[in-house]
Amino acid sequence: MTKRLILIVTILFTVITTAQEGTSSPYSFYGIGLNAFKGTVENRSMGGLSIYSDSIHLNLQNPAAYGGLRLTTYTVGGSHSEITSKNSTAETNSTTTTLDYLAIGIPAGKFGFGFGLVPYSSVGYNLISRDEGNGLATSFSGSGGLNRVFLSAGYEILDNLSIGVDANYNFGNIENENILVRDGVQYATVELNRSEINGFAFNLGLNYEQMLTEKLEFRASATYTPERDLTSRNVRTLYTTAVRPDIIDVPLEDTELTLPSQYSVGAGIGRPRKWFLGAEYSNSEANRFNNRSFSREGAVYESYSKYRVGGFFIPNYNSLTSYFSRIVFRGGFRMEETGLNLQGESIDEFGISFGIGLPAGRLFTNANLGVEYGQRGTTNAGLIQEDFFNVMISLSLNDKWFIKRKFD
Repeated sequence: MTKRLILIVTILFTVITTAQEGTSSPYSFYGIGLNAFKGTVENRSMGGLSIYSDSIHLNLQNPAAYGGLRLTTYTVGGSHSEITSKNSTAETNSTTTTLDYLAIGIPAGKFGFGFGLVPYSSVGYNLISRDEGNGLATSFSGSGGLNRVFLSAGYEILDNLSIGVDANYNFGNIENENILVRDGVQYATVELNRSEINGFAFNLGLNYEQMLTEKLEFRASATYTPERDLTSRNVRTLYTTAVRPDIIDVPLEDTELTLPSQYSVGAGIGRPRKWFLGAEYSNSEANRFNNRSFSREGAVYESYSKYRVGGFFIPNYNSLTSYFSRIVFRGGFRMEETGLNLQGESIDEFGISFGIGLPAGRLFTNANLGVEYGQRGTTNAGLIQEDFFNVMISLSLNDKWFIKRKFD
C-alpha cells in the first residue's frame, strides 16, 4: 500500500509541476497570471466557502481545520474548463484540463498536520493585435505559472477552538513571447521574456464552533496571510526570425515581487451532519502588488475583495436503506473584484456553483463532483469578456493510522 501511494504521489507531483496549461485567459497576461483556486472541490462547489470543516475532509484554505481531523485523509482533484472569449467584434472558444491539488492530512489527537501541492497561478494566452494604418501586426503568447508546496499544522486548543499555521514554498516560471511583423519587412522581431520565481510564505488560521441549541450550531473562521516577497530572476532575449538570427541578450536585474497581505473572515449556522449555510469575505491590498520587470502600460492594481455565500444539505447521513439519502448536495455563489484595472475598467468576476458528494466506500471515503458557471471581464474599452464553465472532480480517501494492535 505504501509503495503504491509513493508511486501515485510521484506521478501526480510530476504532472502538476510540469507545464500543464492551467488557463487560456488573456487576463493571465498580467502580473503572475490568474490566481488558481487553492481549495478542494468540496469548497469550490459551495462558492469557494472555506468556513466549514469536518473530521473526514481536508480544508486546504484554513490550516486550523487540521486540528479537527480524525481520520488520515488523502485527497486529489482536477477540473475541465470550457471558455468563451468575446469582444465587440469576435468570439473564440478554448478548453483546459488540469490537475488542481494533491494533499494528505494526518491526525494525532488534538493535533493534526498535512502537506501537499497546489497550483498558485496560471499563465496561458495567445493574442493578436493589428494596426492596419501602420502595417503592423503583433502576436502575444505566454505560458507557465507558479506552484505551491505546503506543510500545514493545526491544534485544537479548546473543544470548540482550533488554530493553525501553513508554511509554503512557491516556485515556477513564466514565459512571454511578443512577435512584431511589419509590412514590407521580410523578418519579424521577437522579444522573449522569462522569469523564474520562488520564495517562502505562510498563512495563519482560526476555527471556532459552538452549539447554540441542541440542534443548531454556529461556526466562524478567519485566515491571515502576511505580505511576502518572491524572488524573480528575469531574462530578456531579442532576435529576428532569419535563418541565422541576430540574438541579443538584454541584461535584466533580478527583482522582488511583493505579494500583498490578505485576510478572510466568515461565519455560518447549521445542523451538524444535516445542513449548513455561511458567508465569507476576503480582502487584499492588491495595489501593493508590484509587477515583473516587463509590465505593460494601462494596467494598474486596486484593492481586491471577494464575497462568497454557500452551504450544503444531507437528507439523512446515516441512512442504512437509501444511498440517495446519504448524498451531500452543495451550492454557492461568489463575487470577486480581482484588483486588476485595465484602461480604466475594473476586471471583476462572478461564479455560481453546484456539487454533490457521493459515498464511495468504507470509512467515509467519497467522490465529489462539481460544476461552476461564471463570467470574467468586460467588452468595454475594447477588452474581452469571458464566460466559463468548469467541471470538477475529486476523491477523498480515508484511513486509520497509528492504531495499537491488540493481537499479533
